[in-house]
Amino acid sequence: MRPEDLQLLTTPGTVAVSGDLVLVSITTPDLEKNTYRGGLHRVFPDGTTTPWTHGDRDNAQRISPDGKLVAFLRVSGKSKPQVYVVPVDGGEPRRLTDLPLGAGAPVWSPDSSRLVFVARVPEAGRYGTTDDGPESEAPRRITRLDYRADDVGFVGDRRPRLHVVTLDGAVTEVTDGTHDVSDPAWLDDSTLVFVAPHELGVSETLKSDLYTVPAGGGTASLLVRGAGEVTMPFVAGGSLYWLGTEFTGIDAVARNLGLWKSPVDGSAPVRLTDAETVDVERLSGQPVADASGVLLVVRNRGALELRRIPFDGGPGEVLAGSSAAVRSFASHGSTVVAVVSTPDSVGQVEFVGTGVRTAFPSVPARRVVELNGSASDGYPVHGWLVLPDGDGPHPVVMAVHGGPFMYHSWGFFDEAQVYATAGYAVVLPNPRGSAGYGESHGQAVIGKFGTVDVDDVLSLLDVALAREDTDSERVGVMGGSYGGFMTSWLSAHHGERFRAAWSERAVNAWDSFSGSSDIGYFFADAYCGTDPDAQRAMSPLTYAEKINLPFAVVHSEHDWRCPLEQAQRMFVALKRRGVETEMLIFPGEGHELTRSGQPRHREQRFEAVLEWWDRYLKA
Repeated sequence: MRPEDLQLLTTPGTVAVSGDLVLVSITTPDLEKNTYRGGLHRVFPDGTTTPWTHGDRDNAQRISPDGKLVAFLRVSGKSKPQVYVVPVDGGEPRRLTDLPLGAGAPVWSPDSSRLVFVARVPEAGRYGTTDDGPESEAPRRITRLDYRADDVGFVGDRRPRLHVVTLDGAVTEVTDGTHDVSDPAWLDDSTLVFVAPHELGVSETLKSDLYTVPAGGGTASLLVRGAGEVTMPFVAGGSLYWLGTEFTGIDAVARNLGLWKSPVDGSAPVRLTDAETVDVERLSGQPVADASGVLLVVRNRGALELRRIPFDGGPGEVLAGSSAAVRSFASHGSTVVAVVSTPDSVGQVEFVGTGVRTAFPSVPARRVVELNGSASDGYPVHGWLVLPDGDGPHPVVMAVHGGPFMYHSWGFFDEAQVYATAGYAVVLPNPRGSAGYGESHGQAVIGKFGTVDVDDVLSLLDVALAREDTDSERVGVMGGSYGGFMTSWLSAHHGERFRAAWSERAVNAWDSFSGSSDIGYFFADAYCGTDPDAQRAMSPLTYAEKINLPFAVVHSEHDWRCPLEQAQRMFVALKRRGVETEMLIFPGEGHELTRSGQPRHREQRFEAVLEWWDRYLKA
């Protein structure tokens, strides 16, 4: 895969099923117009497909319970997403909403007469509600720590609200914007259940609860007090289900997300999955119930497994996703459909249990090899090696993932494929701190950044370098976010092992991160503790004088998760010492540049990465 091949990747996204109607959203980068395109496609039981809508970007499709209509979000040009409906037997989609900041994913009422969704409502005079530009807006008065969010911006002057829309386009604001709302569902035809911060967010909190409110508007009432975070509620078989974690205080990091259940009145909630061994992947979508249990996706050693959890709990049966990554799924009757990504496929639509898979346009993929070994303390290490064509020995790039409570997976990874196509063997470690190996594995780095996680990544690198097809004399290290932190740390403490480094959207200094990141006010304390000396000891910037290898500092201008100052401080520290260093800043991008940034910027970044490694690893 070459940088320009981004436009050849057609990625299936959300999926919906009702009877023999299976609809999948697809997305393809358009480099020429610097946007993403894709409509809804119908997938037939024999695996053939046909376009079903023809919008610029259509997604979040939901088929009505009576099977007659499909609701979805449509983005036209640079407009905001709006809710549309179209009959399942064809016709022109009809727009139901016209909201200034767009609408969230719609959810059908049980009687198929209305849809609920979340939409941010701007204060008068802000965000395009007048013809004046932002420079004429009044100042923002900020009194809370949770005042902004990456890829959103300031949040206090555009709070999300629940909206209900009828099929004739009549929109009702159900909540008043005095508190955040998310993840709406229908408790019955007249009552909504939704997620809100603990005590409706009267003060900053990492905990959330379930509330109810009449679908026509009214006062919110507490339904379930969460044990930690609460998300994705739904009703099935006379019971209420949701996903949630358990923690106290700010100890919310590296917690496995589990399946919970209670009667519909919210009483006597119980956790149905083991807190240590079962970690649900929310990015794969809303859990759903069928006749035998609850379908959801579990993170397990780099696999994203579609499992059916029995109604009385347990680890569940794996339906799809062994040595693969289930990105989305849907169920109706006996039909289960999943979008499955594999090392050589960005995504296929699979009719689970039938062997039928539908692939969309992609690119040839380089071989992926699983790696296993042991750290110096005997702890098992796990990851992958993506190999170029030819016998080698190949120069090596180790790419550390972000999070840290995330993972490299069995799914298609465009970055590793680009680097392998260019001739580099790519090492993908999942060190302690990663998700999918048990909650204790994820929490092993709390208060210990730069210790066991470093041991793990270097131990897996040693496994890769023991192969005859890799070159131990030509090794580079790179990563983004926590991976950027690790790149900076390794460059300072183990720089002799690498020829060059590419540190992207990194955390370099916990002191300023605490006051500038959208999550800094709790994240730094939760992972590093509150002692300033301990935070400095775990900050790569503290050891900048030890970095002597060529070092790329890469960042997005509008990154509020790891703000730009994290890059600037490292760049200045290295430049003043005469280290061979460069800083690359992407205008208008946030923390998610590599995954969902403007296609042209993603291509330009790939080109810059390859130029960097060609300069230092191929010479």
